[in-house]
Amino acid sequence: MHITQDDFLGGAIQLFQPSKGYRAGIDPVLLAATIPAQAGQSVLELGCGVGAVSLCLGRRVADVDLVGVEIQPDYAELARRNAAHNDLPFQVVTADIQALPVGMRTRQFDHVCANPPYFDRNETTPARDRGRETAMGLSVDLSVWVQTAAKRLKPKGYAHFIFRAAGLAQLLAALPKSLGSVVVTPIIPRAGRDAVLVIVHARKNGRAALRLESPIVLHRGDHHGHFEDGYSDMVNAALRDGAPLLQWFGG
Repeated sequence: MHITQDDFLGGAIQLFQPSKGYRAGIDPVLLAATIPAQAGQSVLELGCGVGAVSLCLGRRVADVDLVGVEIQPDYAELARRNAAHNDLPFQVVTADIQALPVGMRTRQFDHVCANPPYFDRNETTPARDRGRETAMGLSVDLSVWVQTAAKRLKPKGYAHFIFRAAGLAQLLAALPKSLGSVVVTPIIPRAGRDAVLVIVHARKNGRAALRLESPIVLHRGDHHGHFEDGYSDMVNAALRDGAPLLQWFGG
């Protein structure tokens, strides 16, 4: 496997990842920016890949207990290597989320996050690369991801997911009754465009009504090539400086 070393958060995080196959982009950085973890809390990442979400979060919030689960041994090993390289404490467990080891099944966390595979392979063509296909092809039912997250949450803990906007109905339908106070944050390419991604937050035993908040706008300008082209100020601060995107969080 050929490995590249790539900068995230303006170089504050450096990740080793495969040059081919699944590579972390902006999705995990945006997800990390929306998690309201505090010092002393615990965070579990399901399907952590090379550790992008957890390590970006760990750079922003000190003294957080970070744990990741990854089914692919080579990606799990890269996540451990990335944790050491960035001098961040991050425990990575190589396991299937459907068959967590006993030690994981007895733990509960303040936050559980996931970037589940987006694509239903009954409707789309599998990727040729095994690592990319495992990361992006929805071979495990989405309900398994959200139910596993719910089970591993402490009472009043928060679950956080980033998913394709076209699959929002599927994700909401998969949420168990134990997850409420749902907040949906659309992510749109530019002002006036349809959402391409959503971030969904839910609270264990939460009772508030579902809330759809204002979208996160990725790019300035109304079309590609606009003279102001580039990331919006809010997104640029999250991607380059590790700034939080916590407008949804109501405590």
